[in-house]
Amino acid sequence: MSRRVSWMMCLTVAQPGGDFWLVGIMINGPAVRGGRIAGERIVRADADGIGGRDDFGALTSSHIRDTFPDMETDATEDNAIDRRIAQRLRALRAERNWSLDDLAKLSNVSRATLSRLENAAVSPTASVLGKLCVAYGLPMSRLMHMVEEDFAALVPRAAQPLWTDASVGFRRRSVSPPAQALSGEALECELDAGVRIDYEASPRPGLEHHLILLEGQLQITVDGQSHDLEPGDCLRYQLFGPSAFVTPAHSAAHYILFIV
Repeated sequence: MSRRVSWMMCLTVAQPGGDFWLVGIMINGPAVRGGRIAGERIVRADADGIGGRDDFGALTSSHIRDTFPDMETDATEDNAIDRRIAQRLRALRAERNWSLDDLAKLSNVSRATLSRLENAAVSPTASVLGKLCVAYGLPMSRLMHMVEEDFAALVPRAAQPLWTDASVGFRRRSVSPPAQALSGEALECELDAGVRIDYEASPRPGLEHHLILLEGQLQITVDGQSHDLEPGDCLRYQLFGPSAFVTPAHSAAHYILFIV
């Protein structure tokens, strides 16, 4: 018989003037379920309370009773995301009045690849998106246009955008998408075993990361310093230069990343 466990992961971000916002991810389900977490739901709030409610205990209790399906995606969803990214990339380049050659020089991505990306002829990889983030000076979620004008307090799992880089085995779920009124965002990521993803620079100097490893093993190198994470470890850093995420050949990694 499996044992049910329930727990919540929270991040509070202070704002000027004493206000704050809070992100809470409810992770619940059987303690052992094929070595995977059963599901998550995200709740976001400002200083007025959790999702407009001040009854935090009641809200948490209702979520403890919920169960959610494991992360899934299909070709239709992948194609829709590719088309949305393509449209966003075309718009960003047009806003800056850059030619494809201009962007190729700034991003170190070939003109041919940029053209195919903007026409949704190929799926972007994490490495290419990282280079485009630096060229445009935007974090990845904002580059991909996952920015809400206003924000709903509750983000059900079915409404959380999921992006996959099948070329390396990387899955990135935006559990708390960025919003105009919020300072940060929260991501749930999975890396297959034996994967390395390099990012040449930070899209914005001083970008603040709080990474919590849930399962597996993960090595993160930030500005030349490597950190080996075990489940439950948290790595906090401000990103100014290059970074790398590496999983060993025998272990994948499942983690939550808060970006401020």
